[in-house]
Amino acid sequence: MAEPVKLGTTIMSVKYAGGVILGADTRTSAGSYVANRVSYKISKLSDRIYCCRSGSAADTRFLADVTKTNLSMHSSIIEEPPLVRTAARLMRHYTYAYREHLSAGLIVAGVDEIEGPKVFQLPSGGSAIEIPVAIGGSGSTFITAFVDANYRPDMNKAEALQFVIRAISHAMDRDGSSGGIIRTVVIPESEDEEVAEEWHKTVL
Repeated sequence: MAEPVKLGTTIMSVKYAGGVILGADTRTSAGSYVANRVSYKISKLSDRIYCCRSGSAADTRFLADVTKTNLSMHSSIIEEPPLVRTAARLMRHYTYAYREHLSAGLIVAGVDEIEGPKVFQLPSGGSAIEIPVAIGGSGSTFITAFVDANYRPDMNKAEALQFVIRAISHAMDRDGSSGGIIRTVVIPESEDEEVAEEWHKTVL
């Protein structure tokens, strides 16, 4: 118990021409032990806003739950669907307020009626950085070059989904703390299309 427990995962989100996609592996590890082979690392914050979680499972679950609750209250007060930016700022507030007690790296992504598709990376410490493609977790170090070389903002949904699956597959192949299968959430910009949650095998 004197040694810290190392936690690992691979999470990412990309903005494509028509929406956003979030992806994550499903292995929950505690040091050299695999605690859960098929865990949920993507949490729903509102109908069209989700977050990817890396770090302590308990810490990030708390952050997702408290953000979801407060986002729902905010939406009820203004009587409108929440903005992705609002969700990211709410979560940033908690990560900063409890920065000395939490182990959390997060990605907030979604689509809203005013600003459209948005992706925000929330590293440990209380920042919220808007970027078109975000990666996190221990597996992200193995795919940084792959993401930089292959990401295009003009990708369609099929291309972006395949890009996310390939990136996480490469991370799972190299990172001992990432594994299981791949879970994706596709959030289209058009409200005529429903949010799609899917499971995928690794593709290399």
